Amino acid sequence: MVRSETPEPAGADQSLGDLVALAAKDVSQLIRYEIDLAKTELQSDMKRVGLAGALVAMAAFVGCLVLVLLSIAYAFGLIALGIWPWAAFLIAAGTCVLLAVAAVGIAYLKVRRLSGLSRTRKSVAEGIGMLRGEGPEPAVSPNGHRPQIGRDGQQPQAAAREVR
Repeated sequence: MVRSETPEPAGADQSLGDLVALAAKDVSQLIRYEIDLAKTELQSDMKRVGLAGALVAMAAFVGCLVLVLLSIAYAFGLIALGIWPWAAFLIAAGTCVLLAVAAVGIAYLKVRRLSGLSRTRKSVAEGIGMLRGEGPEPAVSPNGHRPQIGRDGQQPQAAAREVR
């Protein structure tokens, strides 16, 4: 029997196995199309990100050149105030080093506070546990509805209790 790519009506000599196979094929094709769409979107997004990264790198390079020129101007300003030339350039270099140390210190403090996706890991672990049948069932209210989750990942009632 020759089969066409278009499905036959549901009541026309199709067995349950044929219908399941057809549904599986359609789901497989839908997933392939979704993956192709995601690849296309990612390619265009990556081009934009690459261009933005190149422009930021160029701006950083120009910023470094400006910093060098401002350091030289700062040193010559100190020379104009009567400081020895070697000392003026040493003071300018020391000021640049202090700025760099301050920037590294601020960056370290910001990176130290990263959570490492701890809430996401916990949520994924709970979800996998529920799928395996381990651990507690998700909370359900007395009327049979699941609780809503707020923007911060907590239930609105739990967030209200924590604020008090």
